[in-house]
Amino acid sequence: MGEAGLLMAATRPVLAGSRRAAGRLIRFRKPAGPSAAAAFVEDPDAELVARMGQGDEAAFRLLIDRKLPRLHALAQRLLGGAGEADDVAQEALLRAWRQAPRWQPGAARFDTWLHRVALNLCTDIQRKRREVVMAEPPDRADPAPLADQAMQSEETARRVRQALARLPPRQREAIVLQTYQDLSNVEIAAVLEISVEALESLLSRGRRMLRDLLAGG
Repeated sequence: MGEAGLLMAATRPVLAGSRRAAGRLIRFRKPAGPSAAAAFVEDPDAELVARMGQGDEAAFRLLIDRKLPRLHALAQRLLGGAGEADDVAQEALLRAWRQAPRWQPGAARFDTWLHRVALNLCTDIQRKRREVVMAEPPDRADPAPLADQAMQSEETARRVRQALARLPPRQREAIVLQTYQDLSNVEIAAVLEISVEALESLLSRGRRMLRDLLAGG
């Protein structure tokens, strides 16, 4: 089975489950600051990646089961559309398969590199959106009547999405990675290629602006 067929077959059921639950290939560069001097990094994905590097398709399927829902959630939070999130998650995993034979363990976690790939793919899509005038309006929410509680929940979610979309890109990325991806500050700093201190400043500014946006309606 070709790599594209393998990816499609393995991701289809996981993507379906991800929607029900929540609806640039780069080389890793160490973040600036004191954390850049860290020694060997233990990686829970190291065994799977090593097996993938030897062409083990079963290991790739296991990695997909482990990573696809979180990559899809990240892309959907940043892009707002399930279709584009599908593309980002699948492309990031396809690049993971291609990168595996060349991966050098120890400098960083594979998950950190994978998040960075997904983030770059999202950035590329956002850049193209600014360059191309859309021929059709974006999809609208289902207008079917909802219960009051569901409507309030949807309204809150809508306001959060809109507020996140108005943040500067780096602030939005930092907040999404911390709030929804369950990454530590050290891992987020590595994904964004900044120091932990710079990340903390970014998060502080982003949270403050997010609060102001939500308070202002």
